[in-house]
Amino acid sequence: MKEKYAGSPLPPARPRLGSMPAAGPCAACAVRMLSVCGVIQENDLHRLAAIAKAQEAEAHHTFVTAGDPAAFLFNITEGVVKVYRLLSDGRQQITGFLFGGDFLGLGADDTYAFSAEAVTRVRYCRFERGALMRLLVEFPRMEQRLLGIASSELAAAQEQMVLLGRKTAREKLATFLTMLSRRMPSLGNPRDRLDLPMSRADIADYLGLTTETVSRTFTQLRGEGLIELPKGGGVRLRRESALAEIGEGG
Repeated sequence: MKEKYAGSPLPPARPRLGSMPAAGPCAACAVRMLSVCGVIQENDLHRLAAIAKAQEAEAHHTFVTAGDPAAFLFNITEGVVKVYRLLSDGRQQITGFLFGGDFLGLGADDTYAFSAEAVTRVRYCRFERGALMRLLVEFPRMEQRLLGIASSELAAAQEQMVLLGRKTAREKLATFLTMLSRRMPSLGNPRDRLDLPMSRADIADYLGLTTETVSRTFTQLRGEGLIELPKGGGVRLRRESALAEIGEGG
């Protein structure tokens, strides 16, 4: 796996594990309660901290590569990640976008079936797979949370199959925007304001559209008064309920 950043220092507010009290990084994690780690009690956090390694990746850096040994699992603590596969003809198919609190690396295969690239600068905790599996034996609630995450991933994969196969471009983009909107409150952001750090090309790859179609559909939704496209970037949702109806084929 390609990791140019191992050992690079984190900002003073987020020192490395070795320089803090045993449970310090986990206790101070802003997204812990959103993640698989949220089921660990305060007095047991030192056990989690002992097997976690704080890492970061700069924007556009791939930190998981398909085909590499699946030796680690990852908990995203900050930033946005795109998960993708390369098709046989070299094209990229993005299968999802991850945010703070999301977990990455579940699966029974010996190698990663996907690649993961930082869309923005990303911070995450990396767990050696064997060490985490041993910890799960002692903390069954954490194992149950991981099973729940795996179930959610399966549901998301099924939703994307519908998204790619049955919906129009307008329905696809409306679904994408409302899906992101639902994530915003848990990240401390308003539902109606989406930063959209991913490119139009990335959105197109995820939705199975061309970049030109995505840009044209954004303009169409703005013309209908459903969204605003501020000059500073991102999207403001003006009529989220109407977008949700469009996403459902209404």
